[in-house]
Amino acid sequence: MPRLLLLALLLVSFSAHAIVIRDDVDDAKYRVPASEFPALVDLPGEGHGVLIAPQWVVTAAHGVTWQSEIKRVTINGAPRDVERVVIHPGYKKPPQALLDQALATWDWTLFRALLSASDDIALIKLAQPVVDVPAVTIYKRDDEFGQNIKIIGKGATGNGVTGYEFSSVRRTELRRAHNKVTSAHGRWLCYRFDNPKDGVPLEGGSGSGDSGGPVLVQVNNDWLLAGLTSWSDPQSAVRKPGLYGQYTCNVRLSHYRPWIEAEISARP
Repeated sequence: MPRLLLLALLLVSFSAHAIVIRDDVDDAKYRVPASEFPALVDLPGEGHGVLIAPQWVVTAAHGVTWQSEIKRVTINGAPRDVERVVIHPGYKKPPQALLDQALATWDWTLFRALLSASDDIALIKLAQPVVDVPAVTIYKRDDEFGQNIKIIGKGATGNGVTGYEFSSVRRTELRRAHNKVTSAHGRWLCYRFDNPKDGVPLEGGSGSGDSGGPVLVQVNNDWLLAGLTSWSDPQSAVRKPGLYGQYTCNVRLSHYRPWIEAEISARP
């Protein structure tokens, strides 16, 4: 699987981690029970999705295309059979040669350009509706810039000083962190993993193993789904993901809401 994709794209998050945290905050403060977000979907092996309708899950395309077939996913601790997977027609899977070049030279320019031009989103239709977990509402507005966000995942973890190794375990305990949207336009909304001086109290970022996981914004008392973890840019000459200064770009669901609604209505 594109385990790195930019740093894993995380390949992104092609893959994704289980939240990279501040180095000066106890990890226990980031860990949360499954009840924190029961609509979280665990893909086989690693990666996530989010239940957005009783029979539909939205996820990052790269999180499902590295697998030959997905027969079931897990929601609220229970296996759920999959009927079909719908990949956005604009998704562009990075060629292995381009990834190999980037890893060899640490020049991610072309790799980053390809990722930014790709529609990294997919839908999973379940064989049966989920009746024990409420679906999450997609954020419809396009004012994500500057908003505080919550991210959730259970991939590999580390902190902003040490980062994490590419070989780290990609499914650990559930964690959540907070951040702030630094840019939002078109396909993407992004945030920066700031050091303690500039970050929020539970500052964090996603990494390898969290692909397809939720990026949430709060509206009144509800947390709505604004994005999905997709890919990260290390912004560093140090060949290690998860360090302070890393940017993470996420699938911006306000941009894809028409496609999602059209696919779901066309496939009752």
